Amino acid sequence: MNWVMWNDRYVKEEEIMISIEDRGYQFGDGIYEVIRVYEGSLFTAQEHIDRFFASAEKIGIVVPFTKDVFHKRMYDLVEMNEVRTGQVYVQITRGAAPRAHQYPDSSVPAVITAYTKEVARPLTQFELGVAAKTIEDIRWLRCDIKSLNLLGNVMAKQEAIQANCFEAILHRGDRVTEGSSSNMYGVKDGIVYTHPVDNYILNGITRSVVKESCQRLRIPFVEEAMDLQDLSTMDEFFLTSTTAEITPIVEIDGNSVGSGRPGNITRQLQLAFEEKIALNEPSLYTI
Repeated sequence: MNWVMWNDRYVKEEEIMISIEDRGYQFGDGIYEVIRVYEGSLFTAQEHIDRFFASAEKIGIVVPFTKDVFHKRMYDLVEMNEVRTGQVYVQITRGAAPRAHQYPDSSVPAVITAYTKEVARPLTQFELGVAAKTIEDIRWLRCDIKSLNLLGNVMAKQEAIQANCFEAILHRGDRVTEGSSSNMYGVKDGIVYTHPVDNYILNGITRSVVKESCQRLRIPFVEEAMDLQDLSTMDEFFLTSTTAEITPIVEIDGNSVGSGRPGNITRQLQLAFEEKIALNEPSLYTI
């Protein structure tokens, strides 16, 4: 068994004892992050840690570490488990207290857990692309919080998988928001379109890398929601996430996107992402 972090300790997985009254278990009352690991190093660690702390603050959970200490603990976990290409999953809940919908007294300590696993890069889907299915977005109105409440996402992903698709493209009415576990982008006449950062989407870390890459490559990046009818007119389409990186979408609802192959803009951004991984600049946080 690998080492896991449980509050302020490193223990083996079988040693963890989570209370049946943990609010993460009963209410989904908590938040989480997934940080990618390449060649044994955390990728975009600073951005993930900042988002973790921001999500916790939005729901009133106090993380029992400074950002520097938190970063050091994630790094130590990767090192202890000798992860080369993989990820760190970390979550924090409001703690264990007698079941009641309102927040418990502030004296109840939060519960934080983290673990690592090896996860290979999905190179085949990067090269060939994937299929997606449009599905109504039934989630709550605070998708900017990386909450443990993922039932709407899970249901959408399952519907997509049952349709032999890799991902769901979510929409509220005619307005495309994001994927069940990713951000969405259309490319038309060399311009990249994606939903603006607001409460309807999670501001993805890979999304930020793509935005930065577009600016550097002088590719117009327009933060403007696409309409459903726009999907059939796009020259290219792709999704981003921590584990899926930049994945081309070559088919939507059974119809080919553009030529039915990953397009030139998508390829440029994939190459820029590869270069970013190779650099893997150190975090501003102290290790």
